Amino acid sequence: MKKNWFVLIRKLGMILFGNLLYALAVTLFIVPNGLLTGGTTGLALFFYRTAGIPVSLFVCLFNVAMFLLGAWVLGKQFAATTVLSTLIYPLLLGLLEGCGLPGIVMQDKLTAVLYAGVLIGAGIGIVMRAGASTGGMDIPALILKKKKNINVSATIYLCDCVILLLQLTGTDIHALLYGILLIAVYTVALDRVLLFGGAKMQVKIISREHEAINRLLAERIDCGTSLLHMETGYLHREEKMVLAVISNRDLPRVNQLILEVDPEAFIIVNRINEVSGRGFTLSKVYR
Repeated sequence: MKKNWFVLIRKLGMILFGNLLYALAVTLFIVPNGLLTGGTTGLALFFYRTAGIPVSLFVCLFNVAMFLLGAWVLGKQFAATTVLSTLIYPLLLGLLEGCGLPGIVMQDKLTAVLYAGVLIGAGIGIVMRAGASTGGMDIPALILKKKKNINVSATIYLCDCVILLLQLTGTDIHALLYGILLIAVYTVALDRVLLFGGAKMQVKIISREHEAINRLLAERIDCGTSLLHMETGYLHREEKMVLAVISNRDLPRVNQLILEVDPEAFIIVNRINEVSGRGFTLSKVYR
């Protein structure tokens, strides 16, 4: 029971922190530097600059409307994972606007784009890693996916482009180019955050000393291994290949260990983005 409460509190903390980073990006960099962006925030900025509607108020109303639409079309399970971000993000945005937090105006807009992009990507990534949705413009894309089987990413990028063009009113082409760059930066940052900590190294070892290498990997590296049956292509000789998944920091030790046992060992190393199962997402069991 205590573990379940810890997991719940951890997820809530991640959702809160992720939305805080997103709100800080908007308050500190995007609004003061007149940057363009996509999503709900970009739409809110358009109405803020043309009609004077506060960004936090528009985001709140739009998110609630999209949330209700999503709950109606996509069901209760979707609503449960989205309700927190729907309420927390506009609330934090309003608090930051209301407390008079000074924005950081930079002479070089490119620097502001980089900071804002990193904060937005990190914020959205942390929320997604908590198993939640950021809501907003994601919801129409998910509805179109369900009803018309239209690709979610394509819909989101199309919406972002339309929102950028809307914001182009009263500004110049340079602002549009900065907006495109901002979307690219936070997309890269988002990918990095989603993969952070989950990436591992896959090592395949072909050696006549496979039994010794297999034993030493378990004893010195404390990692699980698999023995794969294989056949060489030229001599058609049956061999066994050792397969192991290790952390990045263990790779030099593994290489050294293998070469000490068999200097002629054939080693293949691949980077993999995510691993799940016993020893990774589940605790190890020793027998």
